[in-house]
Amino acid sequence: MNIEHHPCFNPKACTTHGRVHLPVAPRCNIQCNFCDRKFDCVNETRPGVTSAILKPFQAMEYLKGVMEAKKNISVVGIAGPGDPFANPEETLTTLEMVRKAYPDMLLCLATNGLNLMDWLPDISKLKVSHVSITVNAVDPGIGEKIYAWVRYKKRSLGPEKGAGLLLERQMAAIAGLKEKGIIVKVNTIVLPGINDHHVNDIAKQMAKLKVDLLNCMPYFPNPGSNFSSVFEPSKKAMAKIQAGAKVHIPQMMHCRRCRADAAGMLDEEPDVMLLIRLKECAGIQKEKPFITTRQRPYIAVATREGVLVNQHLGEAKQLAVYDMGSGKPELVEQRLMPEPGGKDFRWHSMAEQLKDCHLLLVNGIGETPKKILTEKGFEILVLSGLIHEILDALKNKQDMNPFLKREPVRCHAECSGTGMGCM
Repeated sequence: MNIEHHPCFNPKACTTHGRVHLPVAPRCNIQCNFCDRKFDCVNETRPGVTSAILKPFQAMEYLKGVMEAKKNISVVGIAGPGDPFANPEETLTTLEMVRKAYPDMLLCLATNGLNLMDWLPDISKLKVSHVSITVNAVDPGIGEKIYAWVRYKKRSLGPEKGAGLLLERQMAAIAGLKEKGIIVKVNTIVLPGINDHHVNDIAKQMAKLKVDLLNCMPYFPNPGSNFSSVFEPSKKAMAKIQAGAKVHIPQMMHCRRCRADAAGMLDEEPDVMLLIRLKECAGIQKEKPFITTRQRPYIAVATREGVLVNQHLGEAKQLAVYDMGSGKPELVEQRLMPEPGGKDFRWHSMAEQLKDCHLLLVNGIGETPKKILTEKGFEILVLSGLIHEILDALKNKQDMNPFLKREPVRCHAECSGTGMGCM
């Protein structure tokens, strides 16, 4: 991954590299007085707007189309139309799918930061490289004028308490991201008469937290919002605000107020064909199985003596279950499996007993169990070798070819030998 290829964080990249936002996060956990989210308005270019909402598997189908149409996509981001961490399952599942399909892709998130700390380990594990957090005030007294309510852990808070909690969580999130080495941009919506006099204070605080970039975004009037009567700040006023903030922290000067379904380079007009494709993908009904390692953290191994992967799944009366989440692969238990017999029922029962596992390592498997277990979302590897070497290779994402079991090569079709060579 080349972190210099993010067009929003690096102005030199915005003329050569593009980004795509996957709109998988419709819910939001705060209500900003300046926000009115419309899901289907192709003529508006601003955050919170998208022509469709996608499920993670639909987003992957859409992304495939974007990658075919746009050859310069370097970043996949999630920027709503709500907040990524008001929709953590959809967000993290999508990111995990993207990371698996496109290992070198930059991953990016745009959030208000309220729930980010709860998911920081997941963000780090997925190698999210860039995060934008919207901070509109570092004084709760100003914040309470901006937010109508904040919902945290199933509790709704009014403007005063909500603004204070939001600020506290945002500061912790920024500090946590920087500790993980993640690049942080802060977006500040400049609201005339509300926080325009306060941007310098925000810049100073963000500099103390070692934020990489500050993006002062002029408010865009949204009919229907509580601030619909607030006017957009002039270019002259914005230039003065940015010049003052620049004394403390580098400024982003090329922001285009991207939609939640933006695709392509920053200055490109929306691609009509991609918008059509977006809506088509939103209509796909059949979900492809994808089990995240967060949902199923374990690996099951078919072994005779606990040292080698050397047992056919059909013969296994128990499987060794390993946890890959700690520093070294750790044996959790020897788990009993359904007795042979019962035909397909055995494999469905096995799938239920292994529902906390995402990967099966076996020395052999029949076509029927392979089909059933694959449809249940399991990945199956047919291998031969020492368990600890195979698990270490998996954990470190090394080449698995040396362990893969291959069919014996016979000298001719009628040969009944083992493939070890004719004597």
